[in-house]
Amino acid sequence: MGYIPFAPGTCGSVAGLALYAAIRFGGPPWLEVAAIPVVYVVGAWAATLAERHFGHDDPGPVVIDEILGMLLTLVLLPVSWTGALAGFVLFRIFDILKPPPCRQLEKLAGGWGIMSDDVLAALYAHVALRVLAALAPGWIW
Repeated sequence: MGYIPFAPGTCGSVAGLALYAAIRFGGPPWLEVAAIPVVYVVGAWAATLAERHFGHDDPGPVVIDEILGMLLTLVLLPVSWTGALAGFVLFRIFDILKPPPCRQLEKLAGGWGIMSDDVLAALYAHVALRVLAALAPGWIW
């Protein structure tokens, strides 16, 4: 996904949405929760190796952070497909804008920075999705 020449982060988020759907509809609820720290740690390790391989910080082909972001944005929320799409859009907005302290987290060493700023962007998106659901529950849930 990260090798797509346009919007690799958005494409990675689509992959994250697909993984979310597979876990949500194919496994028990605890699997949603368990997947998050596993993807975070494995993603940080892989992103660190990718930085070394590509020779620069946060290389475009690394999209595991967006996959993690989608999992965390939607974790344990009883969203409809409309709600999942709203979560996708909210995550992309927060990931692109990087409100404080997201940008500061990017400065963590190696893959930890790549993954951590998206964790915080996803937490912002998760909270925003809950607020949106409170305002329009029939549309989100």
